[in-house]
Amino acid sequence: MATDDKIRNMAEKARGKAKEAAGKATGDRTMEAEGRGTQMKSDLKQAAEKVKDAGKDAGKH
Repeated sequence: MATDDKIRNMAEKARGKAKEAAGKATGDRTMEAEGRGTQMKSDLKQAAEKVKDAGKDAGKH
């Protein structure tokens, strides 16, 4: 996984956590759900990057 992609995904996940926490603190269920959604999107992107990396590694053998 490219380092910049990894950093971007981690930042996106952090934004999602912050949004979820803000939603919980204010009682805004929509914001809370959006924060969880952002975190899941980040997790999926990271998983896709890992699959791409595994494919690249498998091609080297």
